[in-house]
Amino acid sequence: MLSREEIREIAERALRTCEADEVEVVVRTWRSYLTRYASNYIHQNLGEASLRITLRAVIGSRMGEASGEGTDESSLRRLARKASELARSSPEDPELLPRLGPQEYRKVDAFCEEGTSPSERARWISEVVAHCRERGLEAAGFFSEERRALAIANSKGLFAFYRRTSFTFSASVTSGEGSGWCERSSWRKDEISPREVGEVAVRKAEMGRNPREVGPGRYTVILEPGAVADLIGYLAPGFDALAVEEGRSFLSGKVGKKLFGDNINIASDVYHPLHRDVPFDSEGVPTKRVQLIRDGVAENLAYDRLTAKRHGLEPTGHGLGPRGRLGAIPRALVMEGGRDTLEEMISSTERGILVTRFHYHNLVDPMKLIVTGMTRDGTFWIEDGRIRFGIKNLRFNQSLLDLLNSVEMTSEPVYVSGAVVPALKAREFNFTSSTEF
Repeated sequence: MLSREEIREIAERALRTCEADEVEVVVRTWRSYLTRYASNYIHQNLGEASLRITLRAVIGSRMGEASGEGTDESSLRRLARKASELARSSPEDPELLPRLGPQEYRKVDAFCEEGTSPSERARWISEVVAHCRERGLEAAGFFSEERRALAIANSKGLFAFYRRTSFTFSASVTSGEGSGWCERSSWRKDEISPREVGEVAVRKAEMGRNPREVGPGRYTVILEPGAVADLIGYLAPGFDALAVEEGRSFLSGKVGKKLFGDNINIASDVYHPLHRDVPFDSEGVPTKRVQLIRDGVAENLAYDRLTAKRHGLEPTGHGLGPRGRLGAIPRALVMEGGRDTLEEMISSTERGILVTRFHYHNLVDPMKLIVTGMTRDGTFWIEDGRIRFGIKNLRFNQSLLDLLNSVEMTSEPVYVSGAVVPALKAREFNFTSSTEF
């Protein structure tokens, strides 16, 4: 993995090769390792390393962009020549903003020096597989490690750098018609326990043996954090100030209004200790923490430079493209939780359904925030405060506006599937049909 100094040296050499009014260089480098298993056997082990350089030349109000992988002088000169040629032949862009000068970035530590080896990943997997074999179960899943770095530099003196490690261990366990799942991710390897992942997945699979069928209807649900994360991500594009301005967002004409329950608070916070995400956007703007929803009120939006300029505001550091034409999407979502435990949610439920996670989910109406999908890997019937039996998976068609107006209980948030979210209990979740499994 290249160091900050090595990546900066590559970026500065690339800047020197290009003759243009303004020059910008983006360097991305990553290494990834993956061990996959199925039917209680490892069947794939691979590693990949890559480095990619993107060079942008600005001539007047025109921009050209070229990308490549070589870091030698001749490769960088070819990139510079191509970017300049594209800039000269491109149409003028009257809204093209000048590149930024030097910025101050808040330090984000999300890099673990200690990595994994194929044999270590195999040992982790063997703990789950051995447990499953003893019980006549089958396990599948993966153990991945990613190490990546991102740098943005320009001819005005800006230099932004971020690096991160990511470890993910996942287990899906089947017991005939029943299945269970657990996944844990962190930037630190020692925060993941293979034994805990395996035990959770096995317990759910065994609880779900011989699932029964429950008909469609509106039920009280308890959504575990994995299921909440599957849904909450669909909110983010609606907080793009450009989408709101153009009438493409569910928030158009509704910013500042109460749309959700009093107990709903969601922020975009790359500095949250469970996220530690990139502290700048694609234009090099420092990323701010943005409170998107406060006590149910849609309070703030994410702004790129161009949209912020039109509204006389400061950009929030969530911009998506170098030209400022793609808007801004909140990232590193954090949904505040409460002090309720999953056990307390179950014990307080007379009749309801516990959902581990969803799959094949999609946004079918962005203006009404209606999402469809299916439950997966652990769906259970609750009656009189206890889990009674596993049930066959259900399809759902649910408005997130309605869901987030009916939340009764929340737990302490955890990091799962790229979001920090709690488990929650809510009323009247709309299941539209049953399945055969």
